[in-house]
Amino acid sequence: MQYDPIKRILGNVFNKSPFLRKTFYNLLDLLLLRAWHVHKELRAWKRTASPNASKGGVVSVLDAGAGFGQYTYWLHRHNPAWTILSVDVKDEQVADCNNFFKRIGARDVLFEVGDLTKFRKDNSFDLVVCVDVMEHIEEDVQVFRNFVASMKPGAMLIISTPSDQGGSDVQGEGETSFIEEHVRDGYNIGDIEKKLRSAGFSKVEARYSYGTPGKISWRLSMKYPILMLGASKLFFIILPFYYVIAYPISYILNWLDVNGKHKTGTGLIVKAWK
Repeated sequence: MQYDPIKRILGNVFNKSPFLRKTFYNLLDLLLLRAWHVHKELRAWKRTASPNASKGGVVSVLDAGAGFGQYTYWLHRHNPAWTILSVDVKDEQVADCNNFFKRIGARDVLFEVGDLTKFRKDNSFDLVVCVDVMEHIEEDVQVFRNFVASMKPGAMLIISTPSDQGGSDVQGEGETSFIEEHVRDGYNIGDIEKKLRSAGFSKVEARYSYGTPGKISWRLSMKYPILMLGASKLFFIILPFYYVIAYPISYILNWLDVNGKHKTGTGLIVKAWK
């Protein structure tokens, strides 16, 4: 399944005005379980993990692989004083995001075209956010080294990525990823911890996301709608009615997934400190 054509369709619809783009971001926050998990970690970081934030100093954030910019928007909304640099490889998405954030008056937000295997700004960031990116990059250890070099002492990295326990909807050997853009189906939890430590991080914590509740929710809220949209654009008309039925169920399942502990899961939430 190729996400890019659907992304382009969504981009064309929601780029028509700032109001529509904000609506799009709010929908992503509601629908995407990974957003629930990442927001939980960001709230915890905001409370306890950033000395500059607690002292009222300047906080600098890197959104590494920003995509549509929804996490940049979430961070900016929670503290407009934070300086946010958002990097993505796609020129069109970077241009769209810069246009949107300029229109809403976000002076301390900038999007740049950049390759994370080469991107590095020494000792610059208090926080690095990397959501659903590393599964697309073969040279992952080089990216981790660049993150370490770009972070201030004590800074934190948050990663969301599929695990090897069925991530990318791969359930058995020989199956291919539901999302064809992935270069790996998922990380082994021990392997990603080891790679991050070898790259220079002093402390690493990883936990499973998308346990049993999350796996059901993902199919209801994401997989089935994407398959429908991939089959025909007519499903854009049906989709709101589908979500009226499916979303209340997904909401409960998402809450259970975020607030529960999972022995295994198809996603990983990883935190690492310089």
